Amino acid sequence: MSTRFHDQNKRLSDFQTEVLVVCPTCGKKAIAKVDYELKKAILFCEICGFNKQIPTEVTVFGINGNWNIAAHSYFGAQLWLQHPFKNDVFIAFNADHLNYLGQYIAADLREHKDRTGFTLLERLPKFYHDVKNRKALLAIIQKLKKK
Repeated sequence: MSTRFHDQNKRLSDFQTEVLVVCPTCGKKAIAKVDYELKKAILFCEICGFNKQIPTEVTVFGINGNWNIAAHSYFGAQLWLQHPFKNDVFIAFNADHLNYLGQYIAADLREHKDRTGFTLLERLPKFYHDVKNRKALLAIIQKLKKK
């Protein structure tokens, strides 16, 4: 029986407000969160208690602003859910992102509608789409789920 995936036209930004990261102190799993309305980002580790809060204002080319970037980017933190794959790196921001990618990769039939050129799936590197990589990528996803 074939599995079917219906593209929900999600964007990477749908997964960027809560990102699993490597704790800069103990190296275990930590969480980076951003609240764009309150203009603050927080990185917290439940293992060692590391806790850092910073404003979301950043300066790019001399221009100050509150940019809506992924939570881990405010801290320069390494993603927790990443794994080498051939000459690339498979990444996911959090469990929801990992599950969405897993559903897409596992599907035999991938349905898309109302594509805009800006959706997450349209922006993925080619290796995520190749059927020949399916088994290896699904193994990576299972490994990351247990991490």
